Amino acid sequence: MGSIFSSIGRGINAIISAIANVIMTIVSAITTVIVTIFDVIFDILCCRCFGSRRSGMRTGRHRRRTTF
Repeated sequence: MGSIFSSIGRGINAIISAIANVIMTIVSAITTVIVTIFDVIFDILCCRCFGSRRSGMRTGRHRRRTTF
């Protein structure tokens, strides 16, 4: 009789563990998406704030020096 209850307990434990793993995977995926969205937003903001001064240096443009 004890082995029957033991096997039922192990089955319930396995089901709860599987549900917990699925919930953890979903939470991890949602967290990854949220972090990625904020990362993209901050990249866009940084490009707007600092991009105008450095854009010429990144593209390889140089100021023309005029000699008289």
